[in-house]
Amino acid sequence: MRDAPKLVRDNVPTIIDASGRHAVTRVLRESEMTLALRQKLQEEISEYLDDPCLEELSDILEVIHALLGSHHATWDQLEALRVTKRRTHGGFDERIFLIDVQ
Repeated sequence: MRDAPKLVRDNVPTIIDASGRHAVTRVLRESEMTLALRQKLQEEISEYLDDPCLEELSDILEVIHALLGSHHATWDQLEALRVTKRRTHGGFDERIFLIDVQ
């Protein structure tokens, strides 16, 4: 059975070819990349939910790093936004679970 076409890491075609199979690929246009990354993020989140381990979490982080390019942003800018939001809204340290708003 063939996998559906999808965005893969840069070295995956070489790994596939080294296994004796042949990877058929193309380079995405810049206009296609953001959509492909968003789909990849959904895929990686689903894999993490199925197997909540650090390796799957690191895959999510790699996609986030790549998505920064589509936002013309840096990791430092993203981290600054995270820190600001943590300062204004807090983190998740206290494990608060909202049940209802009346």
